[in-house]
Amino acid sequence: MRPFWLQQALDSAQEAVCPPLQGDTRCDVCIVGGGYTGLWTALMLKEAVPALDIVLIEADVCGAGASGRNGGCALSWSAKYFTLERLFGVAEAVRLVRESERSIGDIGTFCAANGIDCDYRLDGTLYTATNAAQVGATDAVIAALEQKGINSFRRLPLEQVQRLAGSARHLEGWFSPAAATVQPGKLVRGLRRVALQRGVRIHEGTAMTGLEHGAPVQVRTANGTVRADRVVLGLNAWMARAFPQFERSVAIVSSDMVITEPCPELLREIGLDSGVSVLDSRIFVHYYHNTSDGRLMLGKGGNTFAYGGRMLPVFDQPSPYRPLLRESLGGFFPALAEVPLAASWNGPSDRSVTGLPFFGRLDGQGNVFYGFGYSGSGVGPCHMGGQILSSLALGLDNPWTRSPLVKGPLGLFPPEPIRYLGSLMVRNAIRRKERAEDQGVRPRRLDVRLARFAAAAGKADKG
Repeated sequence: MRPFWLQQALDSAQEAVCPPLQGDTRCDVCIVGGGYTGLWTALMLKEAVPALDIVLIEADVCGAGASGRNGGCALSWSAKYFTLERLFGVAEAVRLVRESERSIGDIGTFCAANGIDCDYRLDGTLYTATNAAQVGATDAVIAALEQKGINSFRRLPLEQVQRLAGSARHLEGWFSPAAATVQPGKLVRGLRRVALQRGVRIHEGTAMTGLEHGAPVQVRTANGTVRADRVVLGLNAWMARAFPQFERSVAIVSSDMVITEPCPELLREIGLDSGVSVLDSRIFVHYYHNTSDGRLMLGKGGNTFAYGGRMLPVFDQPSPYRPLLRESLGGFFPALAEVPLAASWNGPSDRSVTGLPFFGRLDGQGNVFYGFGYSGSGVGPCHMGGQILSSLALGLDNPWTRSPLVKGPLGLFPPEPIRYLGSLMVRNAIRRKERAEDQGVRPRRLDVRLARFAAAAGKADKG
């Protein structure tokens, strides 16, 4: 099954064929993974050194992973400021917030300059509360951003919040213009097209079966070998499976989505006539936005957990949480309760301990680089990942290569089966806690304490 976004993108464009690798080849840089991270890295390398010979291999088709199936919300790291400051200090935290906002604008500029029609809309984001317990959840991080001179959020009057969000469920809201929405499948396939135009050699249907360090590095596939001076690994959630040393660096958990059939008149009636993204203040947030063709997409993270970093069959099937998402959609928008759903899907996200991606040199080698752990919010930050990985591959000395983001994993999850069983226990406690809060009931003390583990593990989007 192809997720809705990717299938729509594949159906709407006539594209060049990128056949599987057959035989051996030699190049300057080999990139493994054809999602946002790999493609942005390839494009930035070509921009810096157009003569570089770059080979990109992808196990399926470009965008088949998280890049073609996410919610399409390009968000900054403003809401992660406390985590950034705690890990990296004030100066780097401020720099990363600014860079994350700059990346969102740069994505739009790149798409406009290269004819990538991915429904990019720089219409901002709205962080809200949907029950009394969530009210005030964003205040502290906004105050910290304001103190550091990097705050782009402003509190809106309640009437304006509900009108902009299209729902009376929201009890407060903070708006920032520094966010965009995209059709993620069209974005990743557009990046693929531009990469081909700039001379990147792309082989889809070509999985890496092994990697041998050396000079050159040898990247083995089923029907050939790529010998490269430098290798960049952009496998994201699949890194834990490919390299056992990363198994405890991330937890593989689904984010699940539904999208309606087109209903533009209804969306206009309820006020959803822009590309603003809306997120509530749950630990595993609800997020939604409309689309350029008049649909409503709604998603929720933190559902299916995988044991030991495995890629479960359910990740490539319709969401098993479709009924729950249908109920949530009707709760936010009673007027849409009878609108048919066009599709549901889910996919694996690589949740790191900190909720932030990390980068480094594989096994300490100076010519193999990696980056992953975007924790379900990589549409914007993958552009920063491309800057980091291209800088590392070019051997540059700049703020990206000096950033503590390139020091590898900043924490480990417990070993299995503790991680898996603990994840289920915490997830279920969060569900009970938030169900009680929605009903205006005080949650059980144990559920509140267990839910704090999720926030400490970076699963909360607001610090």
